[in-house]
Amino acid sequence: MLPGNSKLTPEMLIPRMGEYIVQKGIISGAQLQMALDYQQEQIAHGNSCMLGQALMDLNLIDRATLDQVITEQILQLRTALQASNRNLEQRVRERTAELNEALTRLSELSQMKANFIANISHELRTPLTHIKGYIELLISESLGSIAEEQKHALSVSQRAATRLEGMIEDLIMFSLASRGEMSMKLENIDIRRLTTLVVKTANNKAEERGVKLQLSAADGLPPVQADAEKISWVISQLIDNGIKFTPSGGTVSVMLKEEGSNLLQIIVSDTGIGIPQNRMNEIFEPFHQLDGSSTRRFGGTGLGLSLVRQIVEAHGSLLDVKSVEGKGSIFKFPLLAVR
Repeated sequence: MLPGNSKLTPEMLIPRMGEYIVQKGIISGAQLQMALDYQQEQIAHGNSCMLGQALMDLNLIDRATLDQVITEQILQLRTALQASNRNLEQRVRERTAELNEALTRLSELSQMKANFIANISHELRTPLTHIKGYIELLISESLGSIAEEQKHALSVSQRAATRLEGMIEDLIMFSLASRGEMSMKLENIDIRRLTTLVVKTANNKAEERGVKLQLSAADGLPPVQADAEKISWVISQLIDNGIKFTPSGGTVSVMLKEEGSNLLQIIVSDTGIGIPQNRMNEIFEPFHQLDGSSTRRFGGTGLGLSLVRQIVEAHGSLLDVKSVEGKGSIFKFPLLAVR
């Protein structure tokens, strides 16, 4: 803000004008100091006084010379500003090119990763199918009788193979989604029946963990438009996640609720460990676990919720998450009801 009622003058735009005049040999350093002292005296008495005025008051410079000095410096400043702008524009162009190159490279790496995951996952499928087949033959004693201890050991191996198969299927689905190749077969499905089957399948795991699994769904719910296989996987994944992170004695609840005349909400809640608010976005990062230590308590590829969100969004819906650390989480998303 300008002091008093002073108006903006060209001289105010010139930094270090005194040094410039001394360098040109128009006045000496001692004369500049004399003018500066005079300027301070005038200001102390409440008078507005620019350095150029002080120089003229002391007859150290005339108006024409002062105007010439100011013009020269303004021209120099303009030239410097233009050069600076050109340099800045060049730097912006170079930085933009670097960023575009980095984005292209990142896209290429992402594609390579998706292709690698797809290839390795498909290659793992074949030997795993053989392993599962022979375990089944051994358990059923088609290849000869076995002792109870052997049957128990084979049952453990069978469950591990089934779990490994699920992880491979997740990897394949992720690679398809990453490449935009995940197909959707939308049809009218009985969401109540589908969810009931998913909950029934998850009951054994919930009981093993000491977690209560419950379903709340009214009779007469309308069908929804969705891909039955993928929505079944989404609900199963959310339930499995809830069971995994809920301590024994806790509860995982699944609710189907109509919202308005054309939407049906699918809600999966738990009384588990919850998610810290500042880490909420991390749960959707592929291959990422909130506990990344070598001694983490909970297993998994870290793909589950990333795929859940992608599948939900592929249905034209949005996954909503609310969580309180130490109290549990709620995952919900709407599907279009068919009337």
